[in-house]
Amino acid sequence: MNVSTSIKDYLKSIVVEVEEALQDSFPSELGVPGQLQDAMMYSLEAGGKRLRPALVLTAAEAVRGNAAAREAAMPVACAIEMIHTYSLIHDDLPAMDNDDFRRGKPTNHKIFGEAMAILAGDGLLTHAFYAVTQAAKRGVPAETVLAITSDLAMLAGAPGMVGGQAADILGEQGITSLGELEYIHLRKTSDLMVFSVTAGARVGGATPIQLLALGEFARKLGLAFQVQDDILDLVGDEAKLGKPVKSDVTQHKVTYPYLIGLEQSKELVTRLTNEAKHALTRADLAAPDRLLEIADYLMGRDH
Repeated sequence: MNVSTSIKDYLKSIVVEVEEALQDSFPSELGVPGQLQDAMMYSLEAGGKRLRPALVLTAAEAVRGNAAAREAAMPVACAIEMIHTYSLIHDDLPAMDNDDFRRGKPTNHKIFGEAMAILAGDGLLTHAFYAVTQAAKRGVPAETVLAITSDLAMLAGAPGMVGGQAADILGEQGITSLGELEYIHLRKTSDLMVFSVTAGARVGGATPIQLLALGEFARKLGLAFQVQDDILDLVGDEAKLGKPVKSDVTQHKVTYPYLIGLEQSKELVTRLTNEAKHALTRADLAAPDRLLEIADYLMGRDH
């Protein structure tokens, strides 16, 4: 089995684990109103790469060197998928990107209406913090859970992802500079990857020096991931992406191909990925191979 097949199988196995855990994340005793839960689960179970949960689980295993860390990290993996899913529900709304399809299915507001879609996003956002606390029941120390919760509030909130979304809305072609675009991508995409990797690493018992190196790895990887998204929006396969291509062009959004061209954007993805892998080697992890393979896999993805 070659590395490419191996990492694909590994990520598929994580998808199965995460989706099983997500199905149990809203037990009936919580008393969530039926239609609200249906709306939340519609998007939460809509598929996708489950990349952020995979980074949580893989980082935990990479630091500790054994698969037992994955079980302890699963509540945090579910939490970041809830955050990511809520952001997609809100991003698709008419007031934001006004998208009709996500992952090949009608967007949440097309099925449940705008009001319920907003509430579904709100429900996923807030429940994510509850999910993080459940890691304490799996042996994660309280101080580690507290640090993860604090990171999530910052990196998913106004200083992080939400701030990046706001800057993205305000940006437009002909006005947004390359530096401003980097700010948007770092906040909008990289910050959730930084959270995923460092949160998993915290569960695994990472040292402060390891956390710094892993944060740099995730930041570079996240930026490369978003530049690749910019490229795929321009030249990708709509069937594989599950949403219309050239939507950025239609909405006059500024992207890396728009500012520096397609070929330079591809070169940037390669450079950032290599820089990310170099940072990872400095972390001196017990089992870094899967994280390195994920970096290479993301660089060559087509959806």
